[in-house]
This record gives sequence, C-alpha cells and structure tokens, in this order.
Amino acid sequence: MKAAVLKAFGSPLVVETVPAPVLGTGEVIVDVAATRMLAYADEVFSGKRNYLLNVPVIPGPGGIGRVRAVGPDATRLAVGDWVFCDPTVRSRDDATMPDILLQGWTAGDAGGGLRLQKHFTHGSFAEQMRVPTENVTRIGDIDDSDAPLWCALGTLLVPYGGLAAAKLTAGETVLINGATGAFGSAGVAVALAMGASAVIATGRNEKALGDLVRRFGSRVRTAPMFGKEDDDRARIHEAAPGPIDCVLDLLPPAAKASQVRTAALTVRPHGRVVLMGGLTGDGGIELPYTWLMRNGITLRGQFMYARDDARRVIGLVRAGLIDLNEFQVTAFGLDKVNDAVAHAAANAGPFKMTVLQP
Repeated sequence: MKAAVLKAFGSPLVVETVPAPVLGTGEVIVDVAATRMLAYADEVFSGKRNYLLNVPVIPGPGGIGRVRAVGPDATRLAVGDWVFCDPTVRSRDDATMPDILLQGWTAGDAGGGLRLQKHFTHGSFAEQMRVPTENVTRIGDIDDSDAPLWCALGTLLVPYGGLAAAKLTAGETVLINGATGAFGSAGVAVALAMGASAVIATGRNEKALGDLVRRFGSRVRTAPMFGKEDDDRARIHEAAPGPIDCVLDLLPPAAKASQVRTAALTVRPHGRVVLMGGLTGDGGIELPYTWLMRNGITLRGQFMYARDDARRVIGLVRAGLIDLNEFQVTAFGLDKVNDAVAHAAANAGPFKMTVLQP
C-alpha cells in the first residue's frame, strides 16, 4: 500500500510503498477514505512541539474509512462498514488508569504510552491502518464524497469530551474560553446541540466572534478579550444572561495563564471548570484557594474524551443537531501530503478543515 512517511523530524513527508498492516486479535483493518491534517501538523513534523513520536512513522490522527477486515472478537462490525477511527488508544490492562497514545501522533508519556506506540505505531496517512477494535465506531451509510466532512468528528469530539466532563445539562449557560479557534468554535456548536440555553464565547478575534453569532443565532453571546482581567471578566458577566454554570477552557499553547483565570473566575458558586486547552509553561493559573473552597467549585482537567463519546456525537449529527456542512473542507490526495501540511498551517480557523484522502 502507499503511505506518507515521516523519516525524520524536520524533513518533508515521503510517499512510498510500505507493507500493508497485518490483522491481529482485538484489531480492525480499515481502508482510509479521509483524515484530518491538523493546523499545527507542521510543528509536529518539524519537531517544534517535541511530541513523543518515534520516527520513521506513518503519522495521522484517526479518520474515516471502511472496514477491510475484523478480528475474531468483533461481533457487530462487518466488512464494508463506514467507521470513525478514534486515535485515542488506551492500554487494556488497567481500566482505572490506562496509559494513553494518540495513534500516529504522540504518546501520552515516555513510559506506557511509548510502549503502546511500539505496537500501534502508524496512523492514518496511508491507504490502510490497523486500530484497536474498540477505537472503531460505525457511522452508518454515507456517500463516498461525504467522507471528508465526517472528519469533523475528530474536531467535535474534543469539546464534547470537555462538556461531558463538565456534566453540562440542557438549559445551562456555558462559557467556551477560546471560542475562535478550531476546537473552541466547534465547542460552541456542540454546547448548543447538547441543549445549552446560552453559550458565552470569548476570544480576541471580534470578527470570528461575530461569525459565531451569524452561524448560530442569539443563544451565542460574545465577550471580546483584550488582556485586562477585570475588564474582560466584566464583559463576560455583561454578556451572560445569568449565572454561568460551567466553563470549558480550550485556549491554545500560546495563550497566557491570565486568560484562563479570567474565564474560570466567572463561574457561579458550585459551578464547574474544565481545563482542556494547550497552555504551556511551568507556571500555574493561580486560582484563589478560598474562592475554590468556599464556593464549592469543581475544577478538573480533561484529555480527549471517553471511548463511547464518538457514538453520541454521531447521534447528534444524525439527529440534525450538528450540521457538518458548517465546515469548509479543502481536500488533498496522498501525493500532495506536504501541500496539505502547508495549507493546514496557513488556513487555520473556525470551521476550516484540511483533509487528506489516501
């Protein structure tokens, strides 16, 4: 089969013929129809992000495809089924604290995560990929031409995982911090689909904030962020129709801790704050101990999403509560993989997807 191979960090991907994956028990072989090229893929492949990814490797974070072969322990999947391949691989020998791997992208740590990577090494930038059975979710019949649009599941699932962790319920008000990025804007769509009565969208790009209102209507309230904590927090409260029940932070690595703190401190007493962004650096966000304790605030981190969340997001799409046509797709063939990397970096933003079609 043909695949795009990263031979070394800092070098272009090379398209070449490689051995097809071999099926094992507890695994599925999928013919890849479409896979996302993430906006920061160039930073991963250059080594700038220092991701735990052993090279040479076929990269690629999951995707959409059709089942080619299943192992003996699969009882519902059938050859030809359209499926979503979740890149979030978890070790199977300790359900309480599994090691995690983003297949074809990065290990969760230098211990068990890298050991998982030795087996589930390669990702979706190939004509076929091998994935754990539990990472394959049927999406139902679709037209071949719609496979690139269904790649949006990989974007939608991230904020869904955060909102599920926040235990968002219908009728609540949620704040999406960093709503003008790819995951944040998707979070606005997901929160509305889950029944939020109002979504407070924060960000520095006022044009992008306005576009969220244009897309989704008056249930979206915007709060531009200019960098002064007290003023930004006041704008958030002014935009909110009432108490803010939960905050989901999806800010990118370049954000500052003060931006996280600004949003977190707007949550009501006994509210919930979920941290899911990429904030880097050694410092913390310095939330007041007394405020957390006296107000009974729930603060938690969330990495990715639960295994069965894919089924729920597919259900929201099938019910018409999330419209995949909101996403603007630019597709590239496998032989143009390096063009796709450059395009994704230059065209990041809300509801924009660069897709590779092996």
